[in-house]
Amino acid sequence: MLLSRMKSSLFFLTALFAFGTPAALRAASAEIPLWPGKAPGETAILPPEADTTKPDGELIAGRRVIRLGNVSTPTMAIYRPDPAKDTGAAVLVCPGGGYYILAMDLEGTEVCAWLNSIGVTGILLKYRVPGREGLPRYVPPLQDAQRALGLVRSQAKTLGLDPNRIGVLGFSAGAHLAASLAANHAGRTYPVVDDADSVSCRPDFTVLIYPGGFMLHDKVEELCPEIVPAKGVTPPTFIAMAEDDPVNSEHALAYYLALKKAGVAAEMHLYPKGGHGYGLRRTEVAVTTWPDRVADWMQTSGWLKSNR
Repeated sequence: MLLSRMKSSLFFLTALFAFGTPAALRAASAEIPLWPGKAPGETAILPPEADTTKPDGELIAGRRVIRLGNVSTPTMAIYRPDPAKDTGAAVLVCPGGGYYILAMDLEGTEVCAWLNSIGVTGILLKYRVPGREGLPRYVPPLQDAQRALGLVRSQAKTLGLDPNRIGVLGFSAGAHLAASLAANHAGRTYPVVDDADSVSCRPDFTVLIYPGGFMLHDKVEELCPEIVPAKGVTPPTFIAMAEDDPVNSEHALAYYLALKKAGVAAEMHLYPKGGHGYGLRRTEVAVTTWPDRVADWMQTSGWLKSNR
């Protein structure tokens, strides 16, 4: 068992440094596999991973979106800020896509670039989609998120990160995944792989942008059990959404009220217009200023303090 754990830990370090030194990672690492072999429970063979966006697909702020499908090999990519701005904080970024696809640029690489601009390391999570037969859609992605955050925290010193300032940010279904991670970190939801799985995978803070899938369909205003917050369990949370979001702002409202009832620190910004799926592409609509509000929240909460 010890030898197996050592091999798995060496696997991570080898994968990390095979793509460059920490200095080279400031732009972005290559994709680092989360698992030393197949991900837990993976038996079905999916079609090749591919961008499913059609030539006439919907544009967001005048630009196309990468909609990545058929992900069976989950990975993470590490985006580092300029050393002069590096605060030592990090955020695991969970793109949305209804647990069917991943909006990898709109809610992924572009978000990591913004995080870098405020001195935060972005960890882009490419989790498994679409859902697997016989399992709730969020279960394999939650395994991937737990594994990724544990790996990052276990290597925080090597990466120059503060292990107590690692948060999670999710969009739409990715917000559901982030909330699931915030509620389910006491133990891994998969068989332990190595020593990294003995490290806490609790995010220190959570950011949820236009969250979806938070309420049970047959019980209006009742939260899904996998995301129910609890004091001492769920970390401080930021929420932003538009009232005209077709996913329905009640998902954000119900979760915010549950956070307050549980005594969990929370901040919510509800805007009158903006719809869904805008990422952080800035337009004239006020909801697209949410990155400024998040930066303020992170600053006043102490997440952006420098560790230099």
